[in-house]
Amino acid sequence: MKTLDCFFNPKNVVLIGASETEGSVGRTITLNLIQSQDIRPCYLVNPKRETIFDHKAYKNISDLPANLELAIIATPAKTVPQVLEDLATKQLKACIIISAGFKELGHEGLALENKVIAIAKKHQIRVIGPNCLGVMNPINSLNATFAASSAKKGSLAFISQSGAMCTAVLDYSQTNDIGFSGFISIGSMADVEFSDLISYYGDHKETKAILIYMETVGNTKAFLKAAREVSLKKPIIILKAGKTQEAAKAAASHTGSLAGSDDIFDAAIEEVGVLRARDISDLFNFAQVLDYQPLPEGNRLTMLTNAGGPAVLATDSLILAGGQLAPIKESTILELNKLLPEFWSHSNPIDLLGDAGAKRYEAALEIAAKQSDTDGILVVLSPQDMTDPTGTATAIVKAKKHISKPIYTSFMGAEFIQEGLKILRSHKIPNFPYPDMACETFSLLANNRMWVKKLKSHSGHSFLSEQELLKIRNYLMKIKASGRVLLTEVEAKEVLHMAKIPVTRMFFADTAQEAVKAANEIGFPIVLKLHSSTITHKSDVGGVKLNLKNDHDIQKAFTEIKNAVSEKDFEGVSVQPMITDKGYELILGSSQDPQFGPVILTGLGGVLVEVFKDTVLALPPLSMETAEHLIQKTKIYTALKGYRGKPTTQLAKLYEAIARFSELVSKIPEIEESDINPLCLSDKQLIALDARFVLKNH
Repeated sequence: MKTLDCFFNPKNVVLIGASETEGSVGRTITLNLIQSQDIRPCYLVNPKRETIFDHKAYKNISDLPANLELAIIATPAKTVPQVLEDLATKQLKACIIISAGFKELGHEGLALENKVIAIAKKHQIRVIGPNCLGVMNPINSLNATFAASSAKKGSLAFISQSGAMCTAVLDYSQTNDIGFSGFISIGSMADVEFSDLISYYGDHKETKAILIYMETVGNTKAFLKAAREVSLKKPIIILKAGKTQEAAKAAASHTGSLAGSDDIFDAAIEEVGVLRARDISDLFNFAQVLDYQPLPEGNRLTMLTNAGGPAVLATDSLILAGGQLAPIKESTILELNKLLPEFWSHSNPIDLLGDAGAKRYEAALEIAAKQSDTDGILVVLSPQDMTDPTGTATAIVKAKKHISKPIYTSFMGAEFIQEGLKILRSHKIPNFPYPDMACETFSLLANNRMWVKKLKSHSGHSFLSEQELLKIRNYLMKIKASGRVLLTEVEAKEVLHMAKIPVTRMFFADTAQEAVKAANEIGFPIVLKLHSSTITHKSDVGGVKLNLKNDHDIQKAFTEIKNAVSEKDFEGVSVQPMITDKGYELILGSSQDPQFGPVILTGLGGVLVEVFKDTVLALPPLSMETAEHLIQKTKIYTALKGYRGKPTTQLAKLYEAIARFSELVSKIPEIEESDINPLCLSDKQLIALDARFVLKNH
């Protein structure tokens, strides 16, 4: 990623389209660049001017010196190809294209953009943009944007596809004293993408965390690979637009690209350790916390408050977001008893009572922070007659000097608390207007870091050997060569059998007599199912007969199934044992997403799978650990692990089956879609009762 250094640490900068004209983009960029003229040479190009703001202006690119590092182009889109060709003669390394008028306008704009990128690739010039605000590196005073102000120096890298989001975040950061190690408007990502910048800032020593506003992913595989590698080292927070179809269309109109499935995006980024912000306020909250405080080691929070009501509401938010109240040790209670009035809460949240002054807050904070069972502290202050917000803020700052754990505050109110807030901000202590927001932010961030720690220890074990995968693939290719893409149930179960996923024993019969013979060999009760290479959902056409107890039942069921479909759809029946101890009916399936490729779905199955919709998504392949994490997100998991005296199911077998299935669909690209439904799990066994595979038809 050294090539990106030219964007953020250029030895020189040239601006094409420099200007003094009031209200112009060129004017603002010029003013921003010349502020750091003493750090690096800045060449201004304008064919109509001798000077701009008393700095020399070059009429032509040919007049510029050689070995240019970074160019900023702020001229009309149609001029950009020639400008870039001219700059290439000066051995240019990197270019930021501010200009709009490319693929966001449709086919003609896309053709122009492709022409620009072809020129850039020919001359090995990296490009950020087009249609962007520009970039800032506050660490070395580079402001190559048309923003009205410069970002403060700090430890966050912010990357945005929207210039407007950049200016909003910039304004928020100025008020809340948040600093940045990089501030990038990436535009329509014609060349440099999120993956490039994530990798760059992953290795950037001054960067503690990466925040992203995203409308489209770009190169999906590169993005996920970069995010997986970097999230193990530092937090990545993404606010992504396109949760609804309407928003996805708006994003496409804005950037000239299409947004993918939002649920699949959620699943994808969780697997690589990225945390998603739910809205703009979430992004601001994370920015404040990550710039100000260390990361929590766990999700146990201790609350100090002078008001019970807000603490109760905050507790709800903490638990619902996946956090925990830290237990209060008996030794801590004894210490607090010496300090606090008789009627304090004697539990967490620690209610200091309404007359709590600054000294009481300070002493209680120091005692609470000594507890090894807490991972963070939230100080809640409600403005009451006896409250001293300014003194309490000073006391928190004083106590913080001896505390290594993250401290959040929630000073509620408005004018009364302003002086206190200034003190907190100046000492990098984040404040939230309401304590429930603080609890949500703490819980989400803490659980993300705990999940990342697990990701670091996940095994890379393969469940299917190369020989087994080759055998399965050859089997599927023979079926496809016969002109079919839909596997029969017999064929689908053979695939699962080869993948060592347990299936019911079954026989094929094309006459009633053969079905009776097979049933007697298996043993009653029996299930008869339609065998067809054209019908995928057999139960929808009366093609499944359950709990058949004798020869007469078999003959009758065979006739009913045969009569339920046309002659061309009937190819016989499969004869299978009736599983009486089904336990719980689950589903395990896969489909192909146009952006992310194969996607796994699992959860509650059976005939009501689409009614209850208790399913979750993931991107294969999955380890045993990620399979376990996936199932734990379903509601049915509570039943699977045993409740009200019922035994725990064979969960380890389920995790292995998910891992095997995920490896199967990820490593055999010819599988278009598949599902096992029901996949039955009890305390005694795991077994697939029905299966379906569809191959790609190209």
